[in-house]
Amino acid sequence: MKKVMLAIWVVLGVSTTQESKAQVNISINIGSQPAWGPTGYNHVDFYYLPDINAYFDVTRAQYVYLNGPRWVYVSSLPARYRSYDIYNSYKVVINEPRPFVHNNIHISKYARYKGNHSQHIIRDSRDDRYSHNNGNRRYEKPGNGPKSGYAKNHKKDKDWKHDNKGHGKH
Repeated sequence: MKKVMLAIWVVLGVSTTQESKAQVNISINIGSQPAWGPTGYNHVDFYYLPDINAYFDVTRAQYVYLNGPRWVYVSSLPARYRSYDIYNSYKVVINEPRPFVHNNIHISKYARYKGNHSQHIIRDSRDDRYSHNNGNRRYEKPGNGPKSGYAKNHKKDKDWKHDNKGHGKH
C-alpha cells in the first residue's frame, strides 16, 4: 500500500511541477518593440494597422500587407502608403501567429480605430521600461547625461568666476 501511495504522490508531484512550469513561462519583448509602438505591453507579436489594413511583425521587424491575393512581408511599406504616419496612427496589439489569416475579423472589429490619433507611443513615454528602447533618449533620469538639469545649470561660462569660497561671481 505504501508503494502505491508513493507512486501516486510521485506522479501527481511531477504533473503539478509540469503545470507550474507552463504557467510561469512568460515572454517579454519590450526591447524589440518599435519606438512608434503603443505603450503598456510587455509582449507583442503583431500590430494591426487599421488605417491601412496591414500588420507589423515585431519579431521579424517587417510589415505584412495584402499585395493582390497574397500577404507579403516587407521591410518598408510600398509607395502607396507614403502618406501614412506610423507614429501618429492607432496600432492594435495582436498576439497570435499569422493574424492576417483572420483579417476579415480585424477589419470589422477594429474599424472604429481608423483615424484615431490618441494613442501614447513608446518614443514619447516616460516609463523606465522604454528609456533605452530603440535609442529612445528623450527621457533621461536627473543627473544622467548632457540633457540633465545638473549639466544644463552648471555650464562653464567665460564670464563666470569662482571666489575662493566656491561661490560664483560675475
